[in-house]
Amino acid sequence: MEKNYKLIIGYDGTRYFGWEHQPGKDTIQGKLEDVLNHLAEEPVLIIGAGRTDAGVHAKGQVANFHIEEHFTEGKILSYLNHYLPDDIAVIAVEQVDERFHSRYAAKKKTYRYHIHMGEISDVFERKYEYQYEKTLDVERMKEAASYLIGTHDFTSFCGNKKMKKTAVRTIYEINFTKKGNDLWIDYRGNGFLQNMVRILTGTLIEVGDGRRAPEELPQILESKNRENAGYTAPACGLMLMEVHY
Repeated sequence: MEKNYKLIIGYDGTRYFGWEHQPGKDTIQGKLEDVLNHLAEEPVLIIGAGRTDAGVHAKGQVANFHIEEHFTEGKILSYLNHYLPDDIAVIAVEQVDERFHSRYAAKKKTYRYHIHMGEISDVFERKYEYQYEKTLDVERMKEAASYLIGTHDFTSFCGNKKMKKTAVRTIYEINFTKKGNDLWIDYRGNGFLQNMVRILTGTLIEVGDGRRAPEELPQILESKNRENAGYTAPACGLMLMEVHY
């Protein structure tokens, strides 16, 4: 009889082509499945709560998979962490109800984007932040972000032009934390489209450096046109912090 297990995973996404399995390419899902396949001695499908893009990091990615019952939580945890590469770690393993699905059961997700402002880069954090040479006006960015809160059609902020499913999502909070030259933007919503957080961030940056006015945001949303929004901020600054159930 199989049991369903939930994982909490952290990873440095720098050298990976994102979460989702791709033949011939290093992905987070692929690395996890390789190890689980050896443990189970049969193919194991792992389901992630979200498909992070190439180069995006995670502190609290969630996934689940089914495996034969004779493997304990401790055995799975120690086996995975022993054989996974150093830039992927399983933080917790928990047996859950057989109907639990890490993606469909998720209620909210929290992403954090880290910007380091100024001409001097932080050499020790460079893989986990976006080095932006100008100083941004955070108050203007907050004003712009206020228009994004709530339930909207975010087609203008979606990187997939061929997406046929609904682009309606709800953003509950966008919070800004500034310390010295570092700026963190936390986004909490019920789900995010492909590249959505990075496009939102690029647009807010354009407001923060004076290229756009905060009042443009409602028009960008209403246009449902990707070309009207800002650029896609680099993947290195983005971190999936938590999936809420």
